[in-house]
Amino acid sequence: MLTLYHGWKSSASRRVRLCLAEKGLTFESKVIDLTKMEHHAPAFLKLNPNGVIPLLILEDGRSLYESGTICEYIDETWPEPPLRPADAYGRAEMRNWIRHVDGLIGNLIIFNWAHSMAKVATQWSDAELAEKLAKVPSKERREAWLRTARKPYTEEERQEARTKLKVGLVDRMEETLRHTSWLAGDTYSLADIGAVPFIKRIDEEIAPEEITPAKHPRVAAWWTAIQSRPAFATAKIGPFTG
Repeated sequence: MLTLYHGWKSSASRRVRLCLAEKGLTFESKVIDLTKMEHHAPAFLKLNPNGVIPLLILEDGRSLYESGTICEYIDETWPEPPLRPADAYGRAEMRNWIRHVDGLIGNLIIFNWAHSMAKVATQWSDAELAEKLAKVPSKERREAWLRTARKPYTEEERQEARTKLKVGLVDRMEETLRHTSWLAGDTYSLADIGAVPFIKRIDEEIAPEEITPAKHPRVAAWWTAIQSRPAFATAKIGPFTG
């Protein structure tokens, strides 16, 4: 059986769970507590030197990490139902969408880490914080932890991040969906799965007024269609807060 190291609220983990659900694949669930930095433990880093989730352990014991890579592997290995366009151009468009969405993750972190991560990190002493930061492989993630623990993002920074998510994602999706049924053409694909965790958070907390028929009717219809898919419930993409 496949084994998935993941977090229920992790955006990248949500992508992989949704992909697995669309394929009807079961897996052994290994939940990683990010607030305890379990993803930076030596045993975990042996499996994934990047120190991030999700991490998929294959049936033969080999490991895969990075959500985009995992999802493409799953679709290649279990091709039905297909989650990539049939033509090369469509697959290129799909990958461009995934890369574009991935490039916006820093803006999402500003909002996501203000919840459970901040509640824990702000309680660490300076010595504890330094010790924990020394175990984080990524410079960007070290900075995010430092900001979360000691330098809360200002309302101006939050507004800038909100604007980037609106213009860079929601507006761009609206324009694309003027011409196609889904983000990478007329079939549902990994491009749509890649955007789901972002739209979920925008609709839930960051800028819910944007995902409406009045502001972005095509994105709102896309979001309704996504949530109506049986895999959405199976993947347990529930509320982020609470």
